[in-house]
Amino acid sequence: MITLTNLTAGPEIGANCYLLDMEGSRIVLDCGMHPKEDGNAAKPNFSLIGAADPDAIFITHSHLDHIGTLPVFQDEYPRAEVIMTVGTAEVGDAMLHNSVNVMTAKRMGEGIIEYPFFTHGELQRHVNAWVTRPYNEPFRTGNNGTILATLHDAGHILGSCGVLLEGMSGTTVFYTGDVQFENQTIIGGADFPQSGIDVLIMECTHGLTDRDSSYTREKEMQRFARTIREVLEGGGAVLIPVFALGKSQELLCELGRFKREGLIPDVPVYFGGLSSKITQVYDRLCDSTPRLKPGYRIKDEVETHGLPKQDKGPLVATPGNIYLVSSGMMSEHTVSYKMAAQVLPHKNDAILFVGYSDPESPAGRIKATKPGENVKLNGKGQAYPLLCRTECFDFSGHATRAALVDYACHLRPHTIVLVHGDEEAMASMQHTLTEALPDSRILCPRPGKTVRLA
Repeated sequence: MITLTNLTAGPEIGANCYLLDMEGSRIVLDCGMHPKEDGNAAKPNFSLIGAADPDAIFITHSHLDHIGTLPVFQDEYPRAEVIMTVGTAEVGDAMLHNSVNVMTAKRMGEGIIEYPFFTHGELQRHVNAWVTRPYNEPFRTGNNGTILATLHDAGHILGSCGVLLEGMSGTTVFYTGDVQFENQTIIGGADFPQSGIDVLIMECTHGLTDRDSSYTREKEMQRFARTIREVLEGGGAVLIPVFALGKSQELLCELGRFKREGLIPDVPVYFGGLSSKITQVYDRLCDSTPRLKPGYRIKDEVETHGLPKQDKGPLVATPGNIYLVSSGMMSEHTVSYKMAAQVLPHKNDAILFVGYSDPESPAGRIKATKPGENVKLNGKGQAYPLLCRTECFDFSGHATRAALVDYACHLRPHTIVLVHGDEEAMASMQHTLTEALPDSRILCPRPGKTVRLA
């Protein structure tokens, strides 16, 4: 018998974590921290695991909504084997050390007494216990090695993987993690199994909306370059709020290409903080991990200017410059949040959004504001007139709705479990797949619930 228990705290994209009981082995899939919650509410519901240690935990990639509470899990279940790729381990180490700093600051500034969940020293002890595995090489794990596991490149960010598990009975379970089937700039599209899957556990981040059929990534990049050029030639500054992991590295490469090809002027690009640390990991692994640009070292190829130290004053949005800075949702206290107050009132400047923004985030609030209206970045306090130019671009690291449906229909598994999506997205995907695959069971397990898969 195979069952899946949803350990997430809410029916949305958040603290991704699932318990798979598979033919006598207990396997945990991912261990995230909810980006919209604080304190204990940001953790998965570990109580549903019980007192006995799981046999293993797989981390599909190093975004915090998939790895953020892994050290907490390791404290509670020290005998579980912790498995991931080399890329995830290297980037995850940096991401979690930065998370300690963020949690410590929140404890001091907001009085969240549960923070930090772990210290730098405790984290390093846990990192030393991680086991890394290469792509496409099967290995034994689980209770007495009864599970045959293989990691497959998920095409999402550096080190991301899908997890294939095969039990002694021959039943196969494939968990996609976060997946992108299309090539990006550095990271190639997913290399997933094309047959032989009985149970598919699939993300559905973009499960609600379809992309325009005329879209291509290169056409969108050309539009991005034209917009940057227009703003710079008009005497403005360009603010690009960007996630430190994945999007920063992809777009930094593109800005370098734009300059080389004369698509934008050769102006200073300001870049730094956690994004810079993650870029160093990308460069360090450029010869040893799958990518479209083997041997390409971003720091050697793209000239950037560092961000000033906090004690030297804030970064000023100077006309004629590009600011590729975190965070992607312009979270409070980040560089992009602080710079927004400077850019919003200036009609020559621009804020260019290149990824998803929660509607309640500062970025989401700006996107929802009409030109000329006032916007409060955190929902309170000072309001700023939206006079600058704003544009949105689709450079998603997640598969489209159509691509997810196509993959599921190609596999034709007997059971599909939908995860990692808002309720509407999962309901929409469930309806579509039920019609397309009438012989398959399509499940959307609620948080805290257990479903039988086989």
